[in-house]
Amino acid sequence: MSESTTITLIGSKLAKVGTEFIFRGAVGECEKCKLKNTCINLDRNKKYRVVALRNGMEHDCYLHDTSVKAVEVVPCPIIAMIESRKAFNGSRIIYEEPECEDSCPHYEICHPTGLVSGDKYTIAEVLGDDHITCPKGLTLKKVELRV
Repeated sequence: MSESTTITLIGSKLAKVGTEFIFRGAVGECEKCKLKNTCINLDRNKKYRVVALRNGMEHDCYLHDTSVKAVEVVPCPIIAMIESRKAFNGSRIIYEEPECEDSCPHYEICHPTGLVSGDKYTIAEVLGDDHITCPKGLTLKKVELRV
């Protein structure tokens, strides 16, 4: 297990290397589970990828229709558009969700699933030299963000 991996539990049907998911947090049923500290140890609303399966053991779960299994996960990089003036490889930013109309052709990439407004991210890479001008007049660049 590398430093950036976390061991957690996910539904047996999802426990496959390469599966990506967004951890939405605990629900009421989790409070009575003896495994809750292993299962709800991820950051809420962040996107993760399964990189390894731990052991073949399955554990009962109040939520999943089958069971849960132990897996190793890493935070997923997230592709997003940010203001060009902030887009430098290796720089740290505080993500601020842009206020724009969901009818914008760039809405999905400017509001990617898994980013949390107010959280800090590192720009792992500026993806290309191209930029776009959004309907609000901002100049945007595509970047890969990491936690």
